[in-house]
Amino acid sequence: MNSKLLTLLIILLIFFSSCKEKPVYSNFTGFAQGTTYSMVFENAGKFNPPDLQADVEKILHDFDMSLSLYEDSSVLSRINRNETSVPDSFFSEVFIKSKEISQLTAGAFDVTVGSLVKAWGFGPDARKNFTESKRDSLLKLVGMEKVELRNGILIKSDPRISLDFNAIAQGYSVDILSRYFDDLGINNYLVEIGGEVRVKGDKSGAMWKIGIDKPVDNSLIPGNDLQAIIKLKDRSLATSGNYRKFYVENGIKYSHTIDPKTGYPAKNQLLSATIVADDCAIADGIATACMVMGKEKSIEFMDLHPEFEAYLIYSDDTGNFKTWTSEKLKEYISESEN
Repeated sequence: MNSKLLTLLIILLIFFSSCKEKPVYSNFTGFAQGTTYSMVFENAGKFNPPDLQADVEKILHDFDMSLSLYEDSSVLSRINRNETSVPDSFFSEVFIKSKEISQLTAGAFDVTVGSLVKAWGFGPDARKNFTESKRDSLLKLVGMEKVELRNGILIKSDPRISLDFNAIAQGYSVDILSRYFDDLGINNYLVEIGGEVRVKGDKSGAMWKIGIDKPVDNSLIPGNDLQAIIKLKDRSLATSGNYRKFYVENGIKYSHTIDPKTGYPAKNQLLSATIVADDCAIADGIATACMVMGKEKSIEFMDLHPEFEAYLIYSDDTGNFKTWTSEKLKEYISESEN
């Protein structure tokens, strides 16, 4: 082959490679679990987005019929009423993950707080009936050691124990939908439900960019007012805060995050905790535990667990927003200047 022909072939190869089509992404959004969801995925015409959305909503419906306290006939609701002790696969997996997170966080995360959550007026009933005289009796129903899965049966040490997976269920549902996209062979996607996120691969060659909300009271729609943006690839992210679910009574703000050890809503300077992990359910549970532990203990926890990364927003003594970022996350985060 002469040099002129070789040069022409090289030029043609460069030309055709530069003309390679950019990847095409499809997306759809909707409502689920009392919030919004958003799916973005690479799609070279192989998938019909409305069909995928129908499948996603079917999965989310099945998920609710397992773990939602707002569905009277869900597996969780029936187990709490002792109408059954046989969980399904969703329940079993999230229960095992909950045990793991409880052990990791020395009990700061605990799904047996159901009776306390209900007493404080959070959940489907939304009626507060907590009193100081009830506190001790309610605390006797709290503790992951009081429930176990044995041969596919959920065993409670006391039938009055009530489970509440709200602090992990949204992250877990993100994991379930991510598996669905994996099974379809989609290599680049974003799955987001209520601000909890799992990303795989990249977006047109760049890392995915995830917004972190400012912890402003009654900020109900994720993305309306951003505190920071985090770049992610092949990771999950979950945020817990006291700015969306709370109520004010006699001038006192009560957060929906209940401290399993005191029986009271968590109260400290930490306003929100964003956790990055491989698993969105784990990230969700750790974020909730951080809200219980508070800023200082959360930082100590992160130092002991380098497998996680964290972005904490807290208020100083004068009420100003301050932030703390774990070392590995610093190069992937940009904070808003507003």
